[in-house]
Amino acid sequence: MSVINVPDASVIVVSFNTRELLRESLLTVRDSSGVTFETIVVDNASHDGSADMVTAEFPEVRLIRSNINLGFAAANNRAFEIALGRYVVLLNSDAFLRPGALRLSVEHMDANPLAGLAGARLVGRDGSWQPSARMFPSLLNNLLAMSGLAARYPKSRLLGRMDRTWANPLEPCEVDWVPGAYSIIRRSVLDRIGFFDERFFLYYEEVDLCRRVKATNSQVWYWPDIVVEHLGGESAKSMDDTKVPKPGSRTELWRMRAGLLYFRKHHGSLGAWSNMLIERCWYCLRAIRNSWSNSAERSARVADLKSGLATLKQAWGDTRGGKVSPSRPW
Repeated sequence: MSVINVPDASVIVVSFNTRELLRESLLTVRDSSGVTFETIVVDNASHDGSADMVTAEFPEVRLIRSNINLGFAAANNRAFEIALGRYVVLLNSDAFLRPGALRLSVEHMDANPLAGLAGARLVGRDGSWQPSARMFPSLLNNLLAMSGLAARYPKSRLLGRMDRTWANPLEPCEVDWVPGAYSIIRRSVLDRIGFFDERFFLYYEEVDLCRRVKATNSQVWYWPDIVVEHLGGESAKSMDDTKVPKPGSRTELWRMRAGLLYFRKHHGSLGAWSNMLIERCWYCLRAIRNSWSNSAERSARVADLKSGLATLKQAWGDTRGGKVSPSRPW
């Protein structure tokens, strides 16, 4: 009878047209020490040779090639099905492990049996802080973010609550959710709550998963001594040529669809409708404000805002108010 050696962690990377960054990310995983691990890459039908690069340069990696873009949730689920580790680690293809990150992740989870899922301190190339420990989306939190009050008063416990910008980023804490750019999940908890909800193609899937983790009385933690460098939005650039979703862009449509699905699932039809109304009012008020000037810059801004309104209307129709998810790929 053969004995299967169970690795401490299964590191899962979903790839979509980020070949050069994927290579860099996998090299940081390969250099990890002090912990046993396997690496699984799920390639979402990249057309830049990402999958072939993995086969040629990383023979130790278990590669899953998808014929279509499954999105983030469904692609990770394919890897969950074959992962052998005691822990599952999610790593974006544009995220890079700093030395000791994987070892510390496993050590912290082993030392904290109530922790079902945890995240790292995300930093940019220049070491700048990125939101890494967050509160669940709500009508109030979304309103504070869209109004600009959260950005204007980051040290306020009320106004800066969404991203906990008031808190010391070097202090570990239990939180609502952590970004999916890097997270470690206890396999036994994942088996108990189920995999990602595949209705989410991109955006909100990790928020939904963290809600389900906490619903089992497991904890979600932020550990700042685990440091991961993260660029962000690189896969989206291959479609919209931008890191940040813009009004009318495909990725902005995906964000709006996912937001409606999330609010419908966790806050009911009234929650989805209210969230849509808040965002619609934000677009309308900004369009009215910018229409007071005839400058070319203001006119272009009004056009962008009107495009955002049209995208929001499309997202509402596509999801029937957050009730259904469009077929993949979005």
